[in-house]
Amino acid sequence: MSTNNYLVVREDWLALHEEQILEPSLRIVDAHHHFYDRPGWIYLDHEYLADARSGHNVVASVYMQAQTRYRPDGPRALQPVGETEYVAAVAQKHASGIPEAAKGIVGHVDLRLGAEVREVLEAHIQVGQGRFKGVRHLTTWDPDSSLVNPLSATPRGLLLDKAYGQGVAQLSELQLSYDAWLFFHQLPELFELARSVPHTPVVINHCGGILRIAAYEALRAQVFDTWLHSMRQLAKLPNVYVKLGGLGMRINGFDFEKRERPPSSDQLAQTWKPWMEPCIEAFGADRCMFESNFPVDKGSYSYTACWNAFKRLTSGASAEERQALFEGTATRVYRLAQS
Repeated sequence: MSTNNYLVVREDWLALHEEQILEPSLRIVDAHHHFYDRPGWIYLDHEYLADARSGHNVVASVYMQAQTRYRPDGPRALQPVGETEYVAAVAQKHASGIPEAAKGIVGHVDLRLGAEVREVLEAHIQVGQGRFKGVRHLTTWDPDSSLVNPLSATPRGLLLDKAYGQGVAQLSELQLSYDAWLFFHQLPELFELARSVPHTPVVINHCGGILRIAAYEALRAQVFDTWLHSMRQLAKLPNVYVKLGGLGMRINGFDFEKRERPPSSDQLAQTWKPWMEPCIEAFGADRCMFESNFPVDKGSYSYTACWNAFKRLTSGASAEERQALFEGTATRVYRLAQS
């Protein structure tokens, strides 16, 4: 475990399993990855591109806020704009390459600013060079603080906070989306928020925040039932989407990192199937998108195995459904064609 609450990436362990790329021509938009520049946790553009160019046909990606390269001074509310500025410059450097990394950027804004968030949003848009597409302000909360990254701890009930809701309501006027990272037991709160902003695309991260460790380890069947009911409720709202991925984190309790060898794509697909297939059934392929969540999930499996697993999971889907899952939904929701 790293000091940042993430699983340690062990390149020597990942190298113990290799497999051929399945369907190497299938076009992919990686809907969610990060760059990190923190003490003991470095993963920048050249490292991501090495993973993304490992054999799959990744044509573009969406960068997700990671508290990296904030402005060191100036108004506190505007400091996260430094991350968008940095990532946009990196993206411009690679704009003519494949993949077009960070073709879309989702940045952090303190949505508790309410109506005053407009100034910060416009600052992100200004430095984003046409790539700034949305906002994520983490809302993960649990009575067990060990389940929450201390760098992103939030108060209970933030999704229902009036000012926070007012902040989210500002997004639609600027054609921006809202990414939601929360835990499964907070999904009913997200339902209320998403229902209040029908014109804003709301994107559930990481299959809805599955917890299967600590106190939840003994309640796994109950967790699944609660999660599934909440996801089906959210699927009734046409403005809600879901990212399929992010199941390589320690909180998911699948323990891939504890194995002698890293998991194969077949093992990953079988493990993920009970969680991802219900999402596709409830939301439809046109409201689901695949994500790598690298480098966070790299502590559990390789980029090659990750995308091979997604391909195995969808082997029975139609060509239209697969195009949506691997490329189309992310392109539409994050307006990548307009970048």
